[in-house]
Amino acid sequence: MTTVLVIVSLVLATFSGFLCWQVLEQRKLIARMMETDNIENPDQDPEFVLTLRVLDPIAIAKRESRSARVLADRLPVMVRKMVYQEVMKELESELAEREIDVEMHIEYR
Repeated sequence: MTTVLVIVSLVLATFSGFLCWQVLEQRKLIARMMETDNIENPDQDPEFVLTLRVLDPIAIAKRESRSARVLADRLPVMVRKMVYQEVMKELESELAEREIDVEMHIEYR
């Protein structure tokens, strides 16, 4: 019985040593990655970014504009772009009215 306990203890000690070695290697890897990515201050809080996606810009354009009803079928990309620009203008004016400073951009993905 004693030999079984000694063997189990050795196996557990070996496994614990292996896990400790893995943690140390992981820390080294993270430090190297942070060094190569030029992350100066890892304790700095993350920057929050709000993303807005209009789910059906063509339907909105058709509903809001007579000319968009004609253009939406022929030039859908242009109509989507115009809808996003108009939404951005409206949001900007609403936020300016509430005295909230924002920086807005349209990203194409």
